[in-house]
Amino acid sequence: MSPDFLMGLAIEAAWKYQGLTYPNPAVGCVVAGSRGEILSIAAHQKSGGPHAEVLALKAAYRLLSGDETIDDIDDATALHDYLREHHAGCFSSCTLYVTLEPCSHHGKTPSCALLVQDLGIKRVYIAHEDPNAEAAGGAGLLRSSAVEVIQGSLRDEAAALLAPFIKWQQGPFVFFKWAQRLDGTIDGGTVSTQESRRQVHAMRDVCDLLVIGGNTVRKDRPTLDARMVDGKAPDVLIISHEKEFDRSIPLFDVQGREVFISGSLELINAYRNIMIEGGPGMFALTKSIVDSHLCFLAPKSGGTIPFTKHREDFKIVHSLRSGEDMMIWLKGQ
Repeated sequence: MSPDFLMGLAIEAAWKYQGLTYPNPAVGCVVAGSRGEILSIAAHQKSGGPHAEVLALKAAYRLLSGDETIDDIDDATALHDYLREHHAGCFSSCTLYVTLEPCSHHGKTPSCALLVQDLGIKRVYIAHEDPNAEAAGGAGLLRSSAVEVIQGSLRDEAAALLAPFIKWQQGPFVFFKWAQRLDGTIDGGTVSTQESRRQVHAMRDVCDLLVIGGNTVRKDRPTLDARMVDGKAPDVLIISHEKEFDRSIPLFDVQGREVFISGSLELINAYRNIMIEGGPGMFALTKSIVDSHLCFLAPKSGGTIPFTKHREDFKIVHSLRSGEDMMIWLKGQ
């Protein structure tokens, strides 16, 4: 199998966690054996948890060694330590394919570059260099210990995956989320599947701010929390020129959050990871500041109100399944 094919599998794995890893980037990794056979595929899932390389090495070690003890280890530092102590050279003929340069520093978790070096891995393919100066330098560290490092495989695809991470290091990253049916309608009850709704709750859990229109708040009386994943509720910005709201609407009664009411989007600049939820009006109001659009497309029809009546051109950045729905990341043209 070609390096680009294997790197493509790593990129595909990472996209499953796009929007869930803030403030970390979405990263994927494949471990291949001496004949190019796939031993494991993994992705970083949540900030503070093991990085993609560590999860892929954990799964590959389990396959190569038969050691079941590692199955019960989830802590990143503990995994680094266990792999160092027990690998017994099992990775000496393996190759890593990772979408982002392995980190060189010890942050919330230990350095992945040092782990790869200590496990005796001889070859690493890297799609994209680390744009974070604090964590960069892993490729050089590996080369200094005689690891063969090949950079640039599917770099453009990896750059698309990294776009949110790069943006929120410089300022706000804003994405607009909606759900629609095949006929473009958004009304008439629940549109997306429970799995898609759980995915949205997981994204809310790591968002700094959720933006929604005042009319939607008054009509739908939402909670806008992350209860489906037992997560935290983001702060809420309600866009409305009318400041009076029924305070019994559930979103006002969520502990640990701030709710702002404003006719302006200026508050967005005080946050880094912002999700906008809404329909045609909110889409039109915010499209000039939105970096990415995320559509959950349900395989059904039956509503009456379309998401928008105006022509809009998008580029599909990536699409994947979310239960019966399609989850489509888009960029405006």
